[in-house]
Amino acid sequence: MTRSKAAQEATIQDPVCDDGAKEEQDISSSPPQPATFKGRLQMSDFMFKSNESSSGQTSPIRRSPRFTTPTISTPTPSVSVAKTKRTKELDAEDIEKEIKPKKKRARQASGYAPPSTYAHLNGLPDAIASNLLVLFIGLNPGIQTARTGHAYAHPSNLFWKLLYSSGLTPRLCSPTEDRQLPELYSMGFTNIVARPSRNGSELSKQEMDEGVEILHEKCRKYRPESVCVVGKSIWESIWRVRHGKPVGKAFKYGWQDESENMGVIEGEWEGSKVFVSSSTSGLAATLSPAEKERIWAEIGTWAQKRRAERELEAKEESNSVFNSV
Repeated sequence: MTRSKAAQEATIQDPVCDDGAKEEQDISSSPPQPATFKGRLQMSDFMFKSNESSSGQTSPIRRSPRFTTPTISTPTPSVSVAKTKRTKELDAEDIEKEIKPKKKRARQASGYAPPSTYAHLNGLPDAIASNLLVLFIGLNPGIQTARTGHAYAHPSNLFWKLLYSSGLTPRLCSPTEDRQLPELYSMGFTNIVARPSRNGSELSKQEMDEGVEILHEKCRKYRPESVCVVGKSIWESIWRVRHGKPVGKAFKYGWQDESENMGVIEGEWEGSKVFVSSSTSGLAATLSPAEKERIWAEIGTWAQKRRAERELEAKEESNSVFNSV
């Protein structure tokens, strides 16, 4: 009894042993199988073959995502987007240029320039005749005047406009009519310095002072009723030569004292009365346009009155000659 019980427990606890024994019994009892080894290994039977579909297409090889390098595609902007961006940048630049004030180029202060500097330019001949109503005395020919051969020719010069607005001429004349002034309106012009320059600072005081006596000689020769000195600096030279000192506080625009008459011939001719006007240069900004017009209006009023008186005198003289015949 005890032995059979132990055998049963062993059978329950180790079932594998029973199966192995059972397999051995089956193998030993099964009939022998025919040999399949033919004496040579067929390597093709052991080679890897990919699964092919019935359509003959090869399925793609699957790879582990861990061993694949991810590709990052960078979006390329289209041509239209790039052009639009560039156009906006250009528009922004244009707007910025319009908003920002342009820096004015600083004008370099000019000093004395010798005559050789503008020796290639021609001078300006005087427009003068005997017994003029007004002889205008300018500083010297500017660059534009020297190039064109016409007085006060620069577009910014106010000479011709002030002649008209003051009543010195009944209409607005152009620089090309400068040679006709003596015949048309009994007015002419000359300069204290004959050589051209860009501005008055390129002239020396010495050459301006040397021009004063030449002006007196012209007045003695042609005997204009009045001279209009066009600019303060010209009158400063005339005063300095006559009085030997600067004009200083004695300076004033308008008619000067009779003692300042030019071209006086003692015992023969009292000389030309002097009127000092503002400069007509576009660079002269000391006086406002209204102040310049006020100064010029004074000599304009005088000229209109004297012109009418001269015409009346000429008519009376003509009638006197006619009646005496």
